[in-house]
Amino acid sequence: MSWLSTTLTSSIGRKLVMGLTGLFLVSFLFVHGIGNLALFKNDGGMAFNAYTVFMTTSPIIRVMEIFLVAGFGFHIYTALTLTNQNKAARPQGYAYKKSSPGVTWFSQNMGTSGMVILVFLILHLINFYAEYHYGIMYDGKIPMVDINMGDHTVNVRNMYEIVKTVFQQQWWVSVLYVGSMVLLGMHLAHGFQSAFKTFGLEHKKYTPAIISIGNVIAVLLPALFASMPLYFLLTGL
Repeated sequence: MSWLSTTLTSSIGRKLVMGLTGLFLVSFLFVHGIGNLALFKNDGGMAFNAYTVFMTTSPIIRVMEIFLVAGFGFHIYTALTLTNQNKAARPQGYAYKKSSPGVTWFSQNMGTSGMVILVFLILHLINFYAEYHYGIMYDGKIPMVDINMGDHTVNVRNMYEIVKTVFQQQWWVSVLYVGSMVLLGMHLAHGFQSAFKTFGLEHKKYTPAIISIGNVIAVLLPALFASMPLYFLLTGL
């Protein structure tokens, strides 16, 4: 297995890991975003609460969570490793750094946008995952709700009310979410095409299509997630 270890510790190997984990995380965002559309259903949050119970109790989802955490971990670790590797290769920066044609600020600062997104992810887990499971901030204030799961009924924290309360009572969280989604869009736009470039799929026939698909994803996914805090923030005014 030495060849595998050598490949994964090489620069190109790490870039392959970055690309693969990045595309895996994009697929997760699609699934997560589609599921969260239940927030907009006018049923008092019952559909979203049922979705939440399924996502937190299904054995299949529990297994997928392991891959998800591993995906995030490898993506972050590899990004930090590549950044340090690049700095070590050139410890002293250019006296004058001129951008190449087509190079944007976001493509040069993927690490910065990635760190902001990581902070957002931690905040997201505290506000929702930890709140739902442990009742950190709103325990006793958010009513429990009975959810019919077909063959049985469960009594759980009302995740719909948690989302609604966080976005309406902590307006700054909603603003931070929207701002983070803007950075996520920029991160996706560059990261998506970079992944395919790393895979060797760079050609004058295919690259424009890949860039276009990446730009569509970079707009639709962040817009979907940004619409949720904006919806609750505006309806709470």
